Amino acid sequence: MLNYIWMALLFLGIATALTTDIIDESSNKFRNGESLNVTIFSDEPIEQNFEKQKVILKIPPKEFNYFYKTEVYDTVRHSAQITYNPKKNNYSLFIKIDGNTPHIWKQMAKGSGAEEDLVGTLTLISKGAELPRKAEIIFEDISFTKMKEITGATLNYATTAVNIALGLIGIMALWLGIMKIAEEAGLIRMIARGVRPITKFLFPSVPHDHPAIGSIIMNLSANMLGLGNAATPFGLKAMEQLDELNTEKGTATNAMCMFLAVNTAGLTLIPATAIAVRAAAGSSDPTIIIGTSFFGALCATTVGILSAKIFETFSLRNMKFREWLQTKIKSIAVFSIVFLIALLFILSGMFASFFGSIETDAFKSFIQIFSTLAIPFIILLFVSYGVIKKVKIYESFVEGAKEGFQIAVRIIPYLVAMLVAIGIFRAGGAMQYLIALISPATDLIGMPAEALPMAFMRPLSGSGALGVMAEILSVHGADSFIGVLVSTIMGSTETTFYVIAVYFGAVNISRTRYALAAGLLADIAGILGALFIVRFLFG
Repeated sequence: MLNYIWMALLFLGIATALTTDIIDESSNKFRNGESLNVTIFSDEPIEQNFEKQKVILKIPPKEFNYFYKTEVYDTVRHSAQITYNPKKNNYSLFIKIDGNTPHIWKQMAKGSGAEEDLVGTLTLISKGAELPRKAEIIFEDISFTKMKEITGATLNYATTAVNIALGLIGIMALWLGIMKIAEEAGLIRMIARGVRPITKFLFPSVPHDHPAIGSIIMNLSANMLGLGNAATPFGLKAMEQLDELNTEKGTATNAMCMFLAVNTAGLTLIPATAIAVRAAAGSSDPTIIIGTSFFGALCATTVGILSAKIFETFSLRNMKFREWLQTKIKSIAVFSIVFLIALLFILSGMFASFFGSIETDAFKSFIQIFSTLAIPFIILLFVSYGVIKKVKIYESFVEGAKEGFQIAVRIIPYLVAMLVAIGIFRAGGAMQYLIALISPATDLIGMPAEALPMAFMRPLSGSGALGVMAEILSVHGADSFIGVLVSTIMGSTETTFYVIAVYFGAVNISRTRYALAAGLLADIAGILGALFIVRFLFG
């Protein structure tokens, strides 16, 4: 399935970009070769010399909209630099792109290859030295802007993928070294025994005393506590250990698919990243999303686990639904009861009221202290326990750290493949068309169109989703309904494609079976859960 998704991302991105460029060329969207009338203002008289002169360009909205077929409501005023060209008796024009630049000029700058610059020629029309003066501007020819964006995105995302993998080397070496100490000291086995009922339900094919159980527990615990730097190394180690039980190399096992489903659900007690972005955006109550994010993530986790269990059952040969239901009825009943209790607890307002009663400054201080002390405390605990159990801690750490380096390098091809496809899909404009296509259906369930970019970006890219969230908060406000909704989506879901690329890439899994389907279903459940709880509490 991942092969088809990857191919679809590439094809849709490139096809959309090429179609858009052809339409733009046929309609001459950027008015290549045509002159735009402007009025020039300057503090000094415009002279015919070779020195750069600073000027202000002014264009009435009516003329600007007629020329570019846009909808600008205010007069366009933009600073520029001009330099006299005696051979052509005109001026070379240079515009530096900034926050006040019209959107179409920003597109033209990207299409020119230099995103921050836009150049052209300026010819004076009115005579005399008095200002303001009338002039005409002809910008440089712009073509195939979307295809150029795809080219840039391809190179940037490929570099980003390698940087991510190389950045993981140190973290991987550290945590797998610490993990090795805890493993040899028996601490991991002790933790695994404590949560055996849960792991037995989730991973029945993995022996309860296998090292993979301990790594899975450490990964899930780190994720729930918001310790992303620690979660990834534990998760990669867990996948490597699960692969030891794999009898069909290159194909994901049921345990691997379940592990990915739980990971992509993103169940986190404290969505620290979303809280930090809300605080930076000026929210009066950044922590208000803790309860809503937990509810959304709980929905995602429930659907992810149940989806994985159902896919696992129907992937077995000669298995009838009635027989499966009889064998799993107790587990499903227990799981459903727990989910309903949590649902009623949150809907009753207790969860939101509890966190709403906490002072924002006090809670921010708690998060900062917790984030500062958690990792050193874990390191100290594991090393101290190793010393008590007379483990050769230094040798064990070095042995585990070597594995971290190898795993980090091994995932580079998988990261490059996935992130480049996502970059092409996004840069080509396919995401905007997908949002426009699906928005009539989401309108029926009350999903605001402004929140759709966040819902689509979150499973694809963590950094992209963070950028989308920051932009939405700046436009609509952090404490608005849409602001709370996108913040909750950020805290309720995970970057499914990234997680699958990294975790499966670590053990060279090419056949992912139903892992992606279960992960995407978990994402959908998390987004719908976020919409429901935010609309229930704040709508």
